[in-house]
This record gives sequence, structure tokens and C-alpha cells, in this order.
Amino acid sequence: MADFKMPELNSVIIAGNLTKDPIFRQTTSGTPVVNFSIASNRRFKDKNEDWKEDVCYVGIVAWNRLADSCRDRLRKGHAVLVDGELQSRTFKTEDGANRTIVEIKARRIQFLNKKGGVGIDKEDDVSSFTDDSFDSLLSPEDSDLIKGEENKGQQAS
Repeated sequence: MADFKMPELNSVIIAGNLTKDPIFRQTTSGTPVVNFSIASNRRFKDKNEDWKEDVCYVGIVAWNRLADSCRDRLRKGHAVLVDGELQSRTFKTEDGANRTIVEIKARRIQFLNKKGGVGIDKEDDVSSFTDDSFDSLLSPEDSDLIKGEENKGQQAS
């Protein structure tokens, strides 16, 4: 039987609104990190053809320059599109129990609020910020492939 290698794929794209202001911190080594959660709504019809809405709450973590951008630009209620990967982490609660959570480690965040909206500075616009720390983990072939896709997208604009 031939060896079968499972593809290594961990990618998430989700859009939603911040449920509260982002929490910004720095690690002991000074690396910026921000955590926030978003609510992503899904509308569907039930068996009676009535419209229903389901809300999914998702935790997001962003690092480095992306964390700085989120701290400066995001507030409760702002809309974002997040591209990243799922990660899980385990920690101890105050009562000593272990707890595991799954969250999205953001690779790219598109800020979706437009100029002049409620709670948005006049100079804000729809913009995207990327965490380039992922690039160091890519093979040269993957890096070339991604650069080729980005260049195709820019030429199409």
C-alpha cells in the first residue's frame, strides 16, 4: 500500500462584529498581543420556512504589528473579516482545573467599517493588516507560491 500523507491544512476565514473592545497586552519579552471575540451570524430557514438566526462567538488572537493595528483601530461593534488558523491552548483556572479553548490565530484582518461611521475616526477607511510572522514558517516553494498569488490579485485590481 502506498504511503499516504495527510495534507497539512488549517485555515479559517470568518466575518463578524467585535463583542467588546480588544484586550491588548505585551509578553514578558515585549511582543504585542491582542485578544478579542467576534459574533458571526448565520441566517437560515427552519422546517416551517421561518427565518432564524444562529450566532457563533469566536475568540481571536493577533500578534506583533497586527496586534498594534487592532489596538489602534478596533472597538466594540466594529466589523472585521479574519483570515487565520485554528489553535488550541490549555490553561489552569482559578480553582486549579485545566481548561482548553480553541481560537483563531489571525494571519490577516480586514477592517470593514467605512469612513465616518459611528465610533470611527474620520481618517479610518476599509483596510487590511497582515501578520508577516507566518512567513518565517513557510518553505521557499510555499513562499514563492503565495507571492505569486498576491501579485496576481494586485494585477487584477
